[in-house]
Amino acid sequence: MKKTLLLFFLLISRTFFAQEDCVTALTVCGNSNITYSPTGIGAIDENLGGCMTSGEHNSIWYKFTIATGGTLTFDLVPTDPEADYDWAIYGPNVSCGSLGSPIRCNAATVLGVGASTGLNMTSTILSAAGGSLTPYCKYMDVLPGQTYYLYIDNWVDIFNPTTAPFSLTWGGTATLASPFTDPTIQTHPFNAPGVPAANPADPREIIVCENPMVFDFSTLSSGILNGNANFQISYHTSQNEALSGANPILTPITVNTTSIYYFSVHYQDPTNPTNPINSCRQIGAFKFKYGNISGTNVTLYSCNNNNAGVGTFDLTSAAVFADPLATKKYYNTLGDLNAGINEITNYTAFVSAEGTVYVKITSQYGCSAIAIITLKFHPVVVVTEATLRSCFIESNPSTGLFNLSTAAVTSQTAIKKYYPSLLDATNGTNEILGFTDYIAPNGVIFIKVINGNGCYAIAKVNLIVIPPVYSSILEDKIICMEDRTTLDAGPGFTSYQWSTGATTQSINNVGVGTYWVKLKTGQCITTQTVKVYASEQPVISDIDITNNSFTVNVAGGTGPYKYSIDGINWQDSNVFTNIPRGDCQVFIKDIYDCDPIHITIVVPNLVNVITPNGDGINDVIDYSALGSKQNLIFNIFDRYGTKIFQADKFSNYKWDGTITGKKVPTGTYWYSVSWNENDKKNTLFKYSGWVMVKNRE
Repeated sequence: MKKTLLLFFLLISRTFFAQEDCVTALTVCGNSNITYSPTGIGAIDENLGGCMTSGEHNSIWYKFTIATGGTLTFDLVPTDPEADYDWAIYGPNVSCGSLGSPIRCNAATVLGVGASTGLNMTSTILSAAGGSLTPYCKYMDVLPGQTYYLYIDNWVDIFNPTTAPFSLTWGGTATLASPFTDPTIQTHPFNAPGVPAANPADPREIIVCENPMVFDFSTLSSGILNGNANFQISYHTSQNEALSGANPILTPITVNTTSIYYFSVHYQDPTNPTNPINSCRQIGAFKFKYGNISGTNVTLYSCNNNNAGVGTFDLTSAAVFADPLATKKYYNTLGDLNAGINEITNYTAFVSAEGTVYVKITSQYGCSAIAIITLKFHPVVVVTEATLRSCFIESNPSTGLFNLSTAAVTSQTAIKKYYPSLLDATNGTNEILGFTDYIAPNGVIFIKVINGNGCYAIAKVNLIVIPPVYSSILEDKIICMEDRTTLDAGPGFTSYQWSTGATTQSINNVGVGTYWVKLKTGQCITTQTVKVYASEQPVISDIDITNNSFTVNVAGGTGPYKYSIDGINWQDSNVFTNIPRGDCQVFIKDIYDCDPIHITIVVPNLVNVITPNGDGINDVIDYSALGSKQNLIFNIFDRYGTKIFQADKFSNYKWDGTITGKKVPTGTYWYSVSWNENDKKNTLFKYSGWVMVKNRE
């Protein structure tokens, strides 16, 4: 059989001080277990009949209606085996004024062995008189709609003074009528009001926020009834009144936290006001608990990062109230809180300067309180701008090697992180991990200084690369190959270290070559290279000889040049005149005045007239003496500049005034002789002149 019972619902309690007569019999609804302790009798000492011959003692009357036909049994068990319980059942469908004889009756005395009595499926007797020692009677066959009365009496006298509560449990196949077990009547479960007490055996508790606690019980009704139609509810200050529906609480009253209060639910058949199940009641007990709450004012700290003047606060981290089921709403002003406007919605990341936030706390039971959160900043991280200087790196002089950890940006104990930009430092991106050997040009980096509270400030660090400092007077030199010179780095340096091993400002007696010197300025060392070059010697490119004069043409070296034919007397002109025939030395030197170069010049024997008549005197122009020279060329030109003859080794570099065996006319002719001297430079010599040819016809 389906049972829908509220927690703490009691059909009959263990203690009942006002007894019932037949006309006020308690209705048994459904096959509910009964626990009861009767004392005394009702207003009427009923005429019981049957085995009940001694009248009422400590009695109680029950009324029940059959919902489903079948067999019906019950067990009535005293809590004390010395208690003597008698009982009788009247019906079906009789009235209290004319009950007639009971259809089942038992007054048997079985003391000390359990004292249980009732109806069971094995007994065959219908009635047992006192002293019969037959505690159980035969079960009943019942039909739907039949109503019966059950009388129970705890019999006492001077020989049997024991009173004790009893428990009654129904059995058999029949069921008792109840609106609380009929799903077509009770369509939803009832809900017990309040919340469970700390001790589950105690009544549930209803939280009241106000003090004094004035409570309107009607506010509980809809929640308890849970939409069940045709059920009514009343509230009472005693269990007895709840069971009978007497003295309901009709207006708000002042309640306390020590008393137990009761609600009583019963069905009201809308079509049959006399329906027996209308008398069925389910009751429940509850208490009140003072639920007023108070918030805790809290100071909440955040970081004033980089001294921005605002911090980010997680307002939910303020322990203003311990219950995690409470709700909290946050406001900038008390006025906003009271009006319920301008609620702070970004309460987990609330950006604010130092100030005050007001919190409305509402407990899970609807009680509210106000707490104040004071917003404060942690002590700021103090940083200062710093500058780091580093000597240049020789392989890349625009950069330096910096140990960023040496930047004195704060005197506070903190964690430092290094970043290439202010944005990176703010966002914590692109951190410089190799901060002890950071290579960079002139510029800035930023250090994020984080204290023990997780707050930070960002310091700017200027990076300055100390450039190399070179000697302004140490320059490359050009000297004669055979000379020596002095290299001077000049004053103003802390130390000098030359490639020769010298540590002086200058080094002497150095020849052609490449040298370096390490110049120290402060802590930085600049390596400066200097070269001593051999001067380029001039080269005689060619010599033009005309009669007894010659011109020396020079290339290379550095002018102006000096010229000499004896190595002692020097002239600026490259032209020499009145030179005797034969070999002649020519000396040349440039501005560096190095050892002069020289060359031997042959001034040929000049012939200005030939008479090719065969007499052996001045018959030919003869340059065979130059036959050993390179590229010797001997040409004859007429007065118009036309070449008429070229002497070569086949003519032994001679001309006899003929062309292809024929004599040329008497007249003046021009000739030129050129060759390359057999020296390292293959110096070109040019010699020109004129000759008068006299041919006799």
